[in-house]
Amino acid sequence: MIVIEKLKLLNFKRFQELNITFDKDSNTIIGDNESGKSTVLLALDLVLSGSRSKIENIGLEFLFNKKTISDFLISNKEYDDLPKLFVELYLNEQNNEDLNGYNNSERKECDGLKLVICPDDNYLNEIIDILKNDNNFPFEYYKWDFSTFQGKLYNGYSRIINHVFVDNSRIGSEYAMKEYINNMYNSYTEGADKFEYQNKYRQYKKEFNNVVLKELNEKVGNYCFGVKNDSKSNLQTDLTIFEDDIAIENKGKGKQCFIKTEFAIRKSKKNIDTVLIEEPENHLSNTNMQLLISQIGNVKDRQLFIATHNNLICSRLDLKKAIILSSTSEDVVKLENLDTDTAKFFMKLANHNILEFVLSKKVILVEGNAEYILMGKFVETITKKTEKESGITIIAVNGLSFKRYLNIANILSIKTAIIKDNDGDYTNNCIKDYQDYNDNLIKVFYENDNNKNTFEICIYLNNKVICDKLFASTRRSLTVQEYMLKNKTESAFDLLENNEDLNVPEYIKKAIEWIKE
Repeated sequence: MIVIEKLKLLNFKRFQELNITFDKDSNTIIGDNESGKSTVLLALDLVLSGSRSKIENIGLEFLFNKKTISDFLISNKEYDDLPKLFVELYLNEQNNEDLNGYNNSERKECDGLKLVICPDDNYLNEIIDILKNDNNFPFEYYKWDFSTFQGKLYNGYSRIINHVFVDNSRIGSEYAMKEYINNMYNSYTEGADKFEYQNKYRQYKKEFNNVVLKELNEKVGNYCFGVKNDSKSNLQTDLTIFEDDIAIENKGKGKQCFIKTEFAIRKSKKNIDTVLIEEPENHLSNTNMQLLISQIGNVKDRQLFIATHNNLICSRLDLKKAIILSSTSEDVVKLENLDTDTAKFFMKLANHNILEFVLSKKVILVEGNAEYILMGKFVETITKKTEKESGITIIAVNGLSFKRYLNIANILSIKTAIIKDNDGDYTNNCIKDYQDYNDNLIKVFYENDNNKNTFEICIYLNNKVICDKLFASTRRSLTVQEYMLKNKTESAFDLLENNEDLNVPEYIKKAIEWIKE
């Protein structure tokens, strides 16, 4: 099995430099918008496909890092300083002398593939003239090559690694659909079979023209009707995929996404080494999402690269194999050192906000819906800003999950405040139970009066007049405090909808002041 062990980028799209090591089985790439998830998949796809036409269709000005180009244009613009772009894929040992060599940026002997885009020295004089007279970058005078680390050139017809790119972010694109179908067709056909199919298809078209259309054309005279039989109307341009006699492009968008992903990861006669999947969750119902995750998780015979925004996909495919990208940095963070129990916990947890958590810098974790409903209002009261303006993320988790999130916070350096009920014993429940976590990065906040053992009691005692007035007509035989304890979520929502300002309990105030620093 061919495995991509590492990817290195130089001046490729949003990355001036990037170095990522990969898991041999599954790699889940997560990040916020503009963090580079799609860029990583594109880099892999370009090198694996060896396709010059893909580069031409994209355009060099859209492949080069914009900062690198702008920095060059404000420099002395010397020819020798013209930026280059490369994408390198480091492979496991294949015992293939055509792959092995020193043709890589690390100058070490290993197996691999490389795309290089650089100035074409054949146009040196023309490039120098442009650099002297214009403030334009000479993209038109650049060349690109696909080569192995041994230095052997390859292209789309002699690709080294058999791969499929399932791009569900372009589900409405006719070009993307056609490209996917052709990739799958090429993956299921050997060279000789492919030639035979193409030849027979051309003959069938010829027979249709000569036999079926014969009577019609006898009526036409000097002109005749005929089915196209040129390079733009061949087997692969006319090919599609059917399920239950319905072409995939005529299916709903969710079904298209499911079929494309499921078809790409199933076993085939000709082995697929690598599968790239962009946003497999697009347009899928929860039921189909669960089924697809199960199928993806069972893939063992090929290497997967999945870019996603989905919490379930991120966790069910093992957080230890997650690769986290940031829109504000070129640093890559991995969770490979996360303890196995925590990773398994999130695999089994039905509902969680793990993706939102790992992409945040400052987080307040609360125990339930009532705290979550009011916490945003409390943040605004203390900071005079909304939670988003303050850069704070509020997440509700089951109290038993706190430590699981904290294990991740330790690895990713996420500043995390826990707001916790003391449950009548703050010494054991809030101090001793979390003594391994309290530091500058993680802190637990609680009420140190054991009689104020829950969030609702603290809210009531701090806002007695407002609560008595608001809930007087709904409590029936209960006291207002009892009513709030029995109707936690509804009470919090009513307090949020009430226009009067609430007094924030002191322990919550301390938590917000600490997290905002």
